[in-house]
Amino acid sequence: MTKAILAKIKNKRFPIVVQKCDDGFYAVECPVFTGCYSQGKTIDEALKNIREVIELCLEEKENQEILDSYNPEETGLYNITF
Repeated sequence: MTKAILAKIKNKRFPIVVQKCDDGFYAVECPVFTGCYSQGKTIDEALKNIREVIELCLEEKENQEILDSYNPEETGLYNITF
């Protein structure tokens, strides 16, 4: 990752969705970037893996443009049960 991109993401917060799957693994996704997902045997491993995927996503120009405009004041996750 270039120094310019590192400077852009310093102290930037990205929402991460974590779900425990039937197989015991944790699936993680960063909804800011298309196709930005990973998994891990533990939550810590899954978060480490998604960090690496975010770094890879940020090598793409389209995602760098998204990064430039992404600055939410607040994020939240809600569940709706039917």
